Formats: sequence, C-alpha cells, structure tokens
Amino acid sequence: MYKGKFPTFSHSILVMIILLIGVAGLWAADQTSSNQTPNQMNGNHRHGSATMERTDLILIDSLSLFGPLERPAVAFPHDKHTQVVEKQNKDCLTCHKEDKGKLSLKFKNTEDSNRQDAMAIYHDNCIACHVNIAGKGKESGPVTCGECHQKKINLISVRQPMGLDKSLHYRHVQAQEKKCELCHHEYDAKTKKLFYAKGKESTCRYCHKEKTEEKRISVQSASHLQCISCHRIKLAENLNAGPIHCKGCHSREAQNRIEKIDEVPRMERNQPDTVLIRASVNAESTKIPVERVAPVAFNHKAHENYNDNCRSCHHASLAACTSCHTPVGKKDGQNIRLSQAMHQRDADPSCIGCHTVKQKSSKCAGCHSSIKRDKNSDLSSCKACHLSNPDGMQKPMTKKEAATLAARLIANRPSEMATTVLNEIPEKVVIKKLSDQYKPVELPHRKIITKLLENIKDDKIAGHFHTDPGTVCQGCHHNSPPSKTPPKCGSCHGKSFNTSSTFRSGLMGAYHEQCFRCHAKMGIEKPASRDCTACHLKKRS
Repeated sequence: MYKGKFPTFSHSILVMIILLIGVAGLWAADQTSSNQTPNQMNGNHRHGSATMERTDLILIDSLSLFGPLERPAVAFPHDKHTQVVEKQNKDCLTCHKEDKGKLSLKFKNTEDSNRQDAMAIYHDNCIACHVNIAGKGKESGPVTCGECHQKKINLISVRQPMGLDKSLHYRHVQAQEKKCELCHHEYDAKTKKLFYAKGKESTCRYCHKEKTEEKRISVQSASHLQCISCHRIKLAENLNAGPIHCKGCHSREAQNRIEKIDEVPRMERNQPDTVLIRASVNAESTKIPVERVAPVAFNHKAHENYNDNCRSCHHASLAACTSCHTPVGKKDGQNIRLSQAMHQRDADPSCIGCHTVKQKSSKCAGCHSSIKRDKNSDLSSCKACHLSNPDGMQKPMTKKEAATLAARLIANRPSEMATTVLNEIPEKVVIKKLSDQYKPVELPHRKIITKLLENIKDDKIAGHFHTDPGTVCQGCHHNSPPSKTPPKCGSCHGKSFNTSSTFRSGLMGAYHEQCFRCHAKMGIEKPASRDCTACHLKKRS
C-alpha cells in the first residue's frame, strides 16, 4: 500500500486512482497487454446491461513492470480526458513531458524508476486534478481506490487496428516532400544510435514487434511517438495534419472516411520489375538432394498493384523470398522450404494461399468450391507458373541476367485467356434419368457457361490459370480433365448411393449438392432449397 500523502475526505480514504491523461496509457498497456484483442481487454469485466463501447479505451497496468499488480488494472477512456483538457485551452503537455523533441508516452514522466515513485505520480496528479475540477462544481472523475481499480467494468474496447496502406503511405510521401528519413530509420548497434539508410526503407513492423522487447519499443508505442508528434507539429503550424485523438485513427467510421488515391504511383524502393524464382544452383554444396523444378518467372511489378502493402508477401523483411526460404530450409526461414513457402494453401503470404483467397469471391467460388483438391489436380496447374526449363538454368546467373530472362518468359505467355467456343457446346442439357414424380429438368447449359466466362473475362488471375478452353467446364465436371465432351455425371455417380463408396454421392445427391452449392457460393437466390418446382415441373397425377 502506498504510504505517501493524499487529499482526504470525511467519508473515504483517497488512494489509488485513474492514471494517465494523454497517450501515456498506450505505453502502459503495451508493456503487458498491447497484443490483447478488445474482448480480451474486457474479458468478463462487464456488469449491468449498459455496457459502453469505446474506441479510446486503454488498459492501465504499468506497475506490472515492477511485479504482480496489487489491484486490478484501470480502464482509462483517453479521448474523454483529452476533451476536458482542450476545453481548458490546454494541450498534450498538460499530462505529457517532451522527450528528445517528442511527447513521452508516460504520464508526467519520461522513465519509471521504481514502483513507489510511479504510483505517487499517478495518484498525486490524477486525484489532485479530479478534486480541483469537483471543487469548481463540475462533474469530475473518481477519487477512491475501488472507483478506478474495478474487477468489473461496463466499458468494452472497439478499437480498430491502424496502419498505412499504399494510398495512405503515398499521401504521407507527398506531405513530407519525399523526405523518407523523417519516418524511416535503422539502428546502429556499434554507435547505439538511429540512422537513415537510403534505399533500405521498410515497414516499421519488421523491427518493432507487438510487444516491447528490451530497449526496442513496440510498434504501437513507436507509431504513436512518431505519428502523434508529427501531427501536433503540423497542427501547431496551421498545416493539414492527421488526427491526434484515438478515435481519429482507431474508429471504423474514421477509417472509412480516409481519402483513397485511385491510382497510387509505384513506390520508389529500387524493387525489381521481374524476378526469376528458382532453386539455388549451389544447393549441391549442402550435400542434400534437391528436386529440380523449372523456374518461375514472377511479375513483381504487376503483383504490387494487387496488394495494399509489401507485407502481404514480404512478411518478415523486404529481402528476396529465397534468402530465408531455401530448397532445403534454413533457420532464418523457420526451416520452411521454398516449395512450402510458395504452395501452402493456408498461408496468406504464399502464392497458392493468396490465389486460394481470391477463389472465394462470388465470381469464382461457384466452381472452385466444387473442385476437389488432390495431388493430381495441383500438378495439372503447375505449368501455369513453372514454365519450360530455359537454356542455362543449371548455371549461376547474376540478378540482372535472371531478371532479363524472367521478363522474356513473361512476355511469351499467352496474353488472353483461352475460352470455350460456345457454339460447340450444347445449348441445353436435359436431365431425365431421375424423372419420376417430376418432369425432366432442362438445364440452360450454354447460358451457364456464358455467365461464368463473363464473370472472369477481366480477371488476370483467371486468365493466367485458365489456359485450356475447357478449364471452366471443370467447375461441374470436377473429376475429369478439360475436354469438349466431358463424361456425364452418371458415369461416376450411380443412380443409387453406393455404400461401398461412401465419399461419392448418388446421382440425385450429386445434382442437388452441386447446383445448390454453386448458387449459394455465387449469391444466387433462386431456386430456394425447398422450392422443387423452380427446376422441376411436377407431373400431373
């Protein structure tokens, strides 16, 4: 228990109270809970039915730096306090000190030395402020221990993560007149100082992680130190600037209002236009057998346009993928081999993983949700990326030589998607094998194919992988190779369910499963699952 001096009232002993007025809570919350989700922050700490959602909710637990907390952490509404300060014609310096030209994220301090001093700063200043405001007959904050350190609270954080996409980054580049050194820096371990390395700019998140590590502050602390300080300076000079309040960045409404640049110029980072991704020709030195595969000519420039930021692919650094992911794996790449890194379906940074996400769109999901993924189906699309092994593949190449070869291979790819000649496929297909209670179904076969082709005609990914005119047919004819005359459904699915092949539907089940799933994935409302007559005309009794 703190033994210092506190203001007193007749009915209560004034002790621990609300901390931080300003961004100090950001630093405090970062030390042990910066990685918490809004629900984790609130946990079960709700009582009553009037739970309030706040964008600016900060969990104050900075004393945990000195050991276990004696009382629950404090839920602190930051913007609410900022508004009070601004009404008094004061600013952030009311609660924060400047440290090397930037606001300290700590409250009334730049560094915590011990538990007692840190506790005294919070208690003396926060309680004094609340008492002062209450003395003027105005609504004020709590002044007792239990009012701040509550086991149950009626606040929940709805804070949205914030970052720079290509559009917002470009707007900052313009505002700072391309002075990249104002934001980007590296750390020199010898001089123990920050410096600017031109041409090596990368995302803050590569160095600043979710939580503070030793003397390297978290990305949350780093971004608030850098961004808020810059915004304050701009505003003081009556210039356009970004927000300095929590809700200005972290509310969904504010994020939806951020101006988007339609055509963002390419980032100036000396990145390659084309890359030849290949198994290292020096792999033999490891004395581990490496399976040789044809190289992949990768259009780096085109893929920059498909993603909002570089981290979509370069998740750990802006180095080449092969620097961490080698054919045999290495420690820097968590022993994930190159083939794994490029082909994992459940990993967003991988090529196949990213393409799989694209397949979930309503225009593509109708077919791709039905296509069974197995070793053979994957191998059939390998040639879309792994082009024929060019001459000289086995010899070492300079980056320039490899890029030149990649550019040539990309230029030789088909420029248009191969499509089916519509006149060569049936206009209608009559499904009559199961007609009993209902009349045969007339499937508008050509109309369906036309619609599928219309959906993907401008899709470059579809154009790259739909290299065979019959590829689109595989959405329904999912277990047969592309062909103008694919086998009928009944050739695989028997009229009755076969108990010896439990994973293969009977013919009726196959038709209904295929049609309804396609309609659901593509957002087609009709026919409803219970309205049989939408497809089947009922026979007269």
